[in-house]
Amino acid sequence: MIVIEGTIRVGDLAAARPHMETMIRASRGEAGCIDYAYAVDLLDPGLVRVSERWESRAALDRHLVSDHIRAWRACWPEVGISDRSLRLYEAEAESV
Repeated sequence: MIVIEGTIRVGDLAAARPHMETMIRASRGEAGCIDYAYAVDLLDPGLVRVSERWESRAALDRHLVSDHIRAWRACWPEVGISDRSLRLYEAEAESV
């Protein structure tokens, strides 16, 4: 399993929200996506925490060339995305 976690800074959260919702819905619908989420930091409202889990590196690689990620990245100047800091980890599959 691949885990991505980190943060992005959003200059105009209201303008970014519809783009973020589209990105989350499309990503969650992708084959190999286990979870995909953004969360606004309660103490720093311009800071958005990113959390992703993918079944494999291949699934993540497909995600990174998807139409919805291209559209998401294209809107960054408009909504003021900056200070992007994401980390990738390889993890054991979840066990119950």
